Amino acid sequence: EFSGMFQKEVAERIAAPPGSKTYGILSALIQHYYEVSYLFTVPPTAFTPPPKVQSGVIQLVRKSPVPEAPDYTLIKRVVKAAFNQRRKTLRNALRSAGFDISAVPDETLGLRAEALSVAEFQELARLVS
Repeated sequence: EFSGMFQKEVAERIAAPPGSKTYGILSALIQHYYEVSYLFTVPPTAFTPPPKVQSGVIQLVRKSPVPEAPDYTLIKRVVKAAFNQRRKTLRNALRSAGFDISAVPDETLGLRAEALSVAEFQELARLVS
């Protein structure tokens, strides 16, 4: 278990659920191993001198047992390829990254990266490996 304070935007990005605008590479990769909770916001007035940004406190709890999943390096490549061209469908993003997408169902290939949960990214990595 780990709690930490980050710039509010970073904390929100780490804790973002699939489907939200802030869900991205960082969210998916951290949530692969951890349950993430956004706990609270800390205003600039809590510090001396006050920073120009708000802070957010998040808690990460290691998933137990560690999810049975493909190699982390492969998941990282798939997640990055999917999000690097955020407005493209998975079909176009993965194909242009050089992945063999022949085993991936058409309904999955028609989605955009932000629609996939961490478990769906794990399954996608299995299918393209």
